[in-house]
Amino acid sequence: MTTQILTIAGQHLELHPSGAVFWKEESVLLISDVHLGKVTHFRKYGSPVPQKAIDHNFEVLEQNLNYFRPQTVCFLGDLFHSSMNSEWHRFESWVKKAQAKFLLVAGNHDIISPLKYEALGIALVPELSWGPFYLTHYPEEREGYFNLSGHIHPAVRLRGHGRQSLRLPCFFRNKHQLILPAFGAFTGSHILEKNEGDEVYAIAEAAVIKI
Repeated sequence: MTTQILTIAGQHLELHPSGAVFWKEESVLLISDVHLGKVTHFRKYGSPVPQKAIDHNFEVLEQNLNYFRPQTVCFLGDLFHSSMNSEWHRFESWVKKAQAKFLLVAGNHDIISPLKYEALGIALVPELSWGPFYLTHYPEEREGYFNLSGHIHPAVRLRGHGRQSLRLPCFFRNKHQLILPAFGAFTGSHILEKNEGDEVYAIAEAAVIKI
């Protein structure tokens, strides 16, 4: 496995091939756009989405906790895809066993009652200023802060000879922000064009590679 470490405002952020970011100084694991419940939602209405996609989300969450041992896990929005379904009960069990605190910066898909999160000890906030960082779901700019966000599900297209091309999820950094890729399986992605000064860190299997 290959990760990348960024130094921003004197803080160290480790980019993981799962799409997560570990903020070393504060022992915070940042994860965006898990979209729990989406697979179950689509399967309910007849879409042939494999059951293993649900298992994959929880397996990778657990792998990250075991690897980084964070004190806090901060979800940058769209933790759960829509209304409550059976995946919520699995999430409850997972949270209760985890040795970490949990925060959720609410995204546009987070419509489950805040009381449900409160009952699990998960703090729900619309945005969060923490050290030099401004944590949001939508990419934003805030004077004096570097923005960490999600929502867009960024990806990059790599072109080869002829018409060959490869689409990969990525971490996308510009002067003011770092946009995290979608963490969840079955989430889709959006190609972002790299401008001068931007940095793209593509995820290729078990590696994060600077493009």
